[in-house]
Amino acid sequence: MKPKALLSWSSGKDSAWTLHLLRQQNEVEVAGLLTTFNEQFHRVAMHSTRRDLVRAQASAAGLQLWEIPLPWPCSNEEYELAMGRACSHAVEQGITVMAFGDLFLEDVRKYREERLQGTGLQPIFPVWGLDTGKLIEEMLDAGVRARIVCLDPKKLPAHFAGQDISGELLAQFPPEIDPCGERGEFHTFVHAGPMFSQAIPIQSGEVVTRDGFVFADVLPSAREDQNQLPHLNQTLA
Repeated sequence: MKPKALLSWSSGKDSAWTLHLLRQQNEVEVAGLLTTFNEQFHRVAMHSTRRDLVRAQASAAGLQLWEIPLPWPCSNEEYELAMGRACSHAVEQGITVMAFGDLFLEDVRKYREERLQGTGLQPIFPVWGLDTGKLIEEMLDAGVRARIVCLDPKKLPAHFAGQDISGELLAQFPPEIDPCGERGEFHTFVHAGPMFSQAIPIQSGEVVTRDGFVFADVLPSAREDQNQLPHLNQTLA
């Protein structure tokens, strides 16, 4: 029997591609997607993706969404307590692996490994160390469609917000920008790809600057009720 794994799910391309690779490698059974949400605004922290759209992603992936509500503002202590409760619940459910879509930031990986020590969950990093230039090309060739929903204007010009990543768009990036945005240059929302049974219809919302970042809102383009699996979503308070 394959080990059961939870996948840390940001709604962006790297976690989505991690799901695709895990299914191809077939060494673990992905039992669910774990996402933290700002409980005041019902959005993914940093990415600012609407919760309903993340639920649509989980539905299209055929997986349970583990929703972790976080207060706003949220201290690191409160975050770690919430994640600790989620880890304990996961172990109770027979899950033994936590997968992450991190690419090369050593401090981030070390933090995750340290936090999971003694929890009963083994951290794995399926896309770790891959060449990010080749990786984004592979994603695009496979049909991944990822929209830039947040960016740091100190690193990437604001006009890129709200655009889908493409080869043409990447060619316009400043040369110092990592093509996968691993250093926080930008964050994405994936609305199509081989990890989903169907594309997620979306429409563009307003673009705003807040707290030093540019956010491009994304909304469902039609009601997604028939595509969601609400009985598979669980909120872990």
